[in-house]
Amino acid sequence: MITNSFDDRTAAKINPQRKEGAPHVDACIFTFSYQIEEFVLNNYQCRQIGQIYSATGITPIYQIDYNGKKFAFYKTYIGAPACVAMIEDAFSEIDTDKYILFGGCGCLDREITHGKVIVPTEGYRDEGTSYHYAPASDYIKMENASMVAEFMEENGIPYVMGKTWTTDAFFRETEGNMAKRKAEGCISVEMECAGVQAMCKFRGLELYAFFTSGDLLDAPKWDARCKKGQIQGTQHDGEHFDIAIALADYVSS
Repeated sequence: MITNSFDDRTAAKINPQRKEGAPHVDACIFTFSYQIEEFVLNNYQCRQIGQIYSATGITPIYQIDYNGKKFAFYKTYIGAPACVAMIEDAFSEIDTDKYILFGGCGCLDREITHGKVIVPTEGYRDEGTSYHYAPASDYIKMENASMVAEFMEENGIPYVMGKTWTTDAFFRETEGNMAKRKAEGCISVEMECAGVQAMCKFRGLELYAFFTSGDLLDAPKWDARCKKGQIQGTQHDGEHFDIAIALADYVSS
């Protein structure tokens, strides 16, 4: 069974190895939106310091100088398996132990999430990747949620804390499963959080995560809650990268 897949007694066949001379950065920021990537390249001075190879192509890793610090940035893939694998690959290309994750999520509680950044406190493990990095459990704790919330508080950014539901199959977010997760305190649903947190804890990395509420599941019918091409207020809004790089500065002080 997948819940018995965690094995910390035998060696992995493939292990990430940091390259000699890999550039040191104070933190690495990664997200999913190609429009965020375009925003960063157009609004920050970036230079490429590495790249991640896969069958789908090459992903550049950029460096941004900010407040006297150096931060890496790259666009990741959607879904826990690919997202986690890209961090493992990035480990070889850059030297840092701090990772900032932000992106969009589905909303499970419209009453408390509207107009706020979501800071996940625990991730429900409805995916497969995390079970290879941590012993089986229903939820995994988001280790640095309190520090992310502290940053939001100090900077006057409206936010809410709550559990998140990480799933591999968004087309199978059924009414019954949504009701169960909401009853347990989940306020969002996404595809990466639990897997990324499990991997980061296993590798001794620090993860800092926040989400932007997107489509609404907490309604009689699914609601995309944005018009085609809309950017402002969505996961593609460049202002969320501004929050992410300020958070990177905060946690690396």
